[in-house]
Amino acid sequence: MTSNERLTGEIDPFVPSVARMYDYYLGGKDNFASDREAAEKMISLVPNIRQLARANREFLGRAVRLMAESGIRQFLDIGAGLPTQQNVHQVAREVIPDAKVAYVDNDPIVLTHARALLADSRRTIVVQGDMYDPDDILEDPAVVRHLDFSQPVAVLMVSILHFVPDDETAASIVARFREVMVPGSHLVVTHGYTGEIGSRTDQQVRAVYTKTATGSVKPRDHAEIARYFDGMELLPPGLVPVSAWRPESELDAEIDLSKPTIIGGVARLPV
Repeated sequence: MTSNERLTGEIDPFVPSVARMYDYYLGGKDNFASDREAAEKMISLVPNIRQLARANREFLGRAVRLMAESGIRQFLDIGAGLPTQQNVHQVAREVIPDAKVAYVDNDPIVLTHARALLADSRRTIVVQGDMYDPDDILEDPAVVRHLDFSQPVAVLMVSILHFVPDDETAASIVARFREVMVPGSHLVVTHGYTGEIGSRTDQQVRAVYTKTATGSVKPRDHAEIARYFDGMELLPPGLVPVSAWRPESELDAEIDLSKPTIIGGVARLPV
């Protein structure tokens, strides 16, 4: 988000948004020419990025369903992105009809669309918040009223931490949310993974995202991403490419960590 958007809530259609670029990868129509131009540059650099975006979204659905089936009734989705099919509240309520969901984002278009979609829903809220300020999210009156942090909560950080360029800052963001998680809570993270990407391509990818409202992107290696789950029980199959996390088809079960991709995992805080 640009500083102007942050202060006024106005949308700058000439500055690409990572949320709208993601919407474009998924085949959505809630994007501007600047978003499509930036997304097409990414497609030229990472030809399978559309497939990765779809696999990431499908992973989210499987993860939410698994957590709901294990009894999780509360979900905090940080950096929720634009609504699409099979959103967190829809998947969770297929299992637990009274599941509560709090969506958090700082993109004006995301907030507008999400609030319109959920206007009639009493068990789902949408709040404006920035992952760089976890306390502002956790102390938001609407969040405090909606979620009971004395009970297990699933915290979802799906494809957002790679937009935090500093490693310690990213780790501290996760740590702050983990501080409020009681035993039985779950953490979901997906993250851009370096693989064996060439340095030139890496520089070109970073250059695309430098021009977005977010301003940066930093894929990380397996060990760096695994650090977010320290002290928690990673559910099988662990931290793997999102397409290989409990896939519906055995064709997607192959784990290849040589290629740049999105990897993800779901972990539980021991009881």
